[in-house]
Amino acid sequence: MRPSVEMQRARPSAAWLLLLSCCLCVAASYPFRPPLDLDVTPRVTVLSSGLQGCRRFQSSAVNYSTMLLEADSERLYVGARGAAFALNASDISAGSALTIEWEASSEQKLQCMLKGKDNKTECFNHIRFLQRFNSTHLYMCGTYAFRPLCTYINEERFVISSQPEDGKDKCPYGPTMGYTGLIIDQQMYTASQYSFRGFPDIRRNSPFPNLKTEDAPTRWLNEAEFVGSALVKESSESSAGDDDKIYFFFTEKSQEQTTTYSHSRVARVARVCKGDRGGQFTLQKRWSSFLKTRLTCSLPEYDFHFNVLRSVFIMPRHTPQETLFYGIFGLEWKNVKASAVCRYSLSEVQEAFQGPYMETQDSDSKWKEYTGRIPDPRPGMCITDALRARGINVSTSLPDDVLDFVRRHPLMSQQVQPSDGRPLLFRRTTDYTHMAVQMVQGLDGQTYHVLYMGTDEGWLHKAVEVEGQLHIIEELQVFEEPQPVNNVLISAKQMSVYVGSPSGVVQLPLSFCGRYTSCYDCILSRDPHCAWNGAQCVDIIAQADRSTLIQDIQNGRNGCENVQEDVVLRSRSVRVGDDVLLQCELSSNLATPLWTLDDSELQGYGLNSGFRTGTDGLLIIEARQDQSGLYTCYAVENTIKVAIVTYNVTIRLDLPPPPPVEPTVDSYGFFATLPAPTQHVPTERPLPPSPASLLPHSELLSPRNMEAMYLSLITILGGLCVVLTVVLVYVGFCLRVGNRGKYSLRAAASAYPIKRNNRNRKQSRNSAHMELKTISSHCNGNGICNGVSKQHNCDIQEGGFLQIVPGEGHTSPNKEPPPAPPLPPTPQLPSPVCEFPNGLSATLPSVLRRMNGNSYVLLRQSDSENTSPLCYSFAEELNKILEKRKHTQLLPRPDESSV
Repeated sequence: MRPSVEMQRARPSAAWLLLLSCCLCVAASYPFRPPLDLDVTPRVTVLSSGLQGCRRFQSSAVNYSTMLLEADSERLYVGARGAAFALNASDISAGSALTIEWEASSEQKLQCMLKGKDNKTECFNHIRFLQRFNSTHLYMCGTYAFRPLCTYINEERFVISSQPEDGKDKCPYGPTMGYTGLIIDQQMYTASQYSFRGFPDIRRNSPFPNLKTEDAPTRWLNEAEFVGSALVKESSESSAGDDDKIYFFFTEKSQEQTTTYSHSRVARVARVCKGDRGGQFTLQKRWSSFLKTRLTCSLPEYDFHFNVLRSVFIMPRHTPQETLFYGIFGLEWKNVKASAVCRYSLSEVQEAFQGPYMETQDSDSKWKEYTGRIPDPRPGMCITDALRARGINVSTSLPDDVLDFVRRHPLMSQQVQPSDGRPLLFRRTTDYTHMAVQMVQGLDGQTYHVLYMGTDEGWLHKAVEVEGQLHIIEELQVFEEPQPVNNVLISAKQMSVYVGSPSGVVQLPLSFCGRYTSCYDCILSRDPHCAWNGAQCVDIIAQADRSTLIQDIQNGRNGCENVQEDVVLRSRSVRVGDDVLLQCELSSNLATPLWTLDDSELQGYGLNSGFRTGTDGLLIIEARQDQSGLYTCYAVENTIKVAIVTYNVTIRLDLPPPPPVEPTVDSYGFFATLPAPTQHVPTERPLPPSPASLLPHSELLSPRNMEAMYLSLITILGGLCVVLTVVLVYVGFCLRVGNRGKYSLRAAASAYPIKRNNRNRKQSRNSAHMELKTISSHCNGNGICNGVSKQHNCDIQEGGFLQIVPGEGHTSPNKEPPPAPPLPPTPQLPSPVCEFPNGLSATLPSVLRRMNGNSYVLLRQSDSENTSPLCYSFAEELNKILEKRKHTQLLPRPDESSV
């Protein structure tokens, strides 16, 4: 699949179809390569109500977008809208928070509104920059209602210690404008769009010589949106006397001319030298070391590119050359959610900056690779010992031809490829916003990278990298109300992760090993923080003796073979013909259920087999006596089968007799009761056995005779359905040809009172009103017993069986028919609690999921064996129908006016 230029210019629907096709290929392991599941599923899902050790900070301010963590002072500095806070890093919810109120003046807010800005979001002072300036002061900048200001903060007293100064060259004017900034040796390096009509820029402010990027004749940045920056001290242990460098990460409008891809925006990394002072005449007050190149993050087998960089995290290592960059990438299509995580090494970035350059003839044409002569010394390089030996000690001493080449060739041709050439993680329907990474040493001596990634809906995903792939350990719902995560910080000293959002800041422990209750649950999590000590899952950091701990991050399956774990044993006693749910809720989203009956695996789940299986349990459909036994639920994950729960199921035939059914006579005469077709019992399976009280105790109750009797009942029921169909067809025919008769429901009402709805009381000559009721052999969780509300002692109150009885009166074609006589009043019966037969309760399971692709209502089984004489089985109801059928009469010429 290769997106073309025409596809790029197509409507957004075409882009949507392209993404869908690519995602389907990934999910189905399209046969260009061996199957590989990139769309990673979090193993455990934890809702906000289940978070352990969670601490929160909120105030009257909103938009907590800027955070600075200082482990030495154990303080977490937070910048919000109109305020800044100094929180206790060990417990941000403690009442010791220090506050600086810094609101925009009313005059400035008025000017902001006069400029046409939003007085609910933009015309405030949003803190966009908060970092340490020196040992005693912090430096803070805010948008100040579209007139940026900056000021110093006394750290000890946490108060503003100077008059605010102009910040238009240091801070963006809007709260959502892409921005990044660093203070290095009291020099401020920032990147943003500093004015409403200006171009994006990378700047260094005084007291060192001010520098910025070039706009003409070649524009170095093209609608850039910055997401991060980092200082890499490449001068440390450098044999060439190299300089430190500042790297900037952003997304900008594409400039390359290529046939392999077509995107309007691409991800970039740019770098400048810390000691850069610009040129003497050419590039005066401009960077002489600015270079940029593209960061690629794609599924190479499908040529599918993630071209928007959302966030970046810099992972320092033992040496500068080992520095790693982690990036969160997304798509430029606003209506499509997808994210990928790619990792880059500093050596790959350096190699790209040593490669060929790109060139363009003018600002409007596409860039292509430069093949001409490259000046000496190499353009864009920092001052090294080799240049100093040639008398070039500062950038202002560089030759003009070198500086002019830098001016016209800021873009490199070689792209930076991710480690292993592909993303570490791919997620559909998820937009990651920010991330932080921690290195943790496992019990096997290896160092693992643990990633904490925030989403646009207020979730935090914790993942571990294993052999170039990310395994998502858990997903945590940090905020109940969906909102984007604005920042993520990690404190190894406090063993906490801090998450900022528009509504507040949340502090969570880096791990909560107590969430895993068994040895296999602890091992399968593959959490480098956690290990099994023989009794529980514990945090390895707090364990002095680690010799007996069990952990398997590489494979996630070894170590618990000799551990004996208790399996929950439950008993169920139900009657023949009941639907029985055996619950087995799996804690892992990666596990699948496996059921056995008396140690034999249950095969062929489906309607014909009598079983249905789902993520939450096993459903026995119309239980038979031969289905009694020990049912065991196993969770199968990563080839490991772990027993979860065992049920001892007893299916009984004996039942208490139902109360006798007396035929009911109406004051208007005899009437017929015709049953409506029921969907509860499929015709392809035998009906459940009839209760013993319905037939005398004799040899007629033998299985063979019972089977014949059930077949006869089915035949009779089918015949009644045919009769009902013929009657309905005849009524329809009469209505169509204009024949008139009279139907009356008065006799039916006397036997089965019906609660009439006010809107159905108006009856016209050409209207018909019939209510058909299906018969259910069970009570369900909504209080319906045998198809009838249990609040009326299981009598038929909301409808009933179709009653067709004789009636009086003749209608005239020229006159409206007289109104029907009033129905008898509905008797007020007590409302006893309708006990559910054989322990069925109305409690639904905690989680309802799709079972084998079909939705099925699951009823939780209780241990009670109480039955209620008020709720009858299907066979009992059928017997009552047959009793009432003796009094059936039909009028040959009914009148539709009374239906």
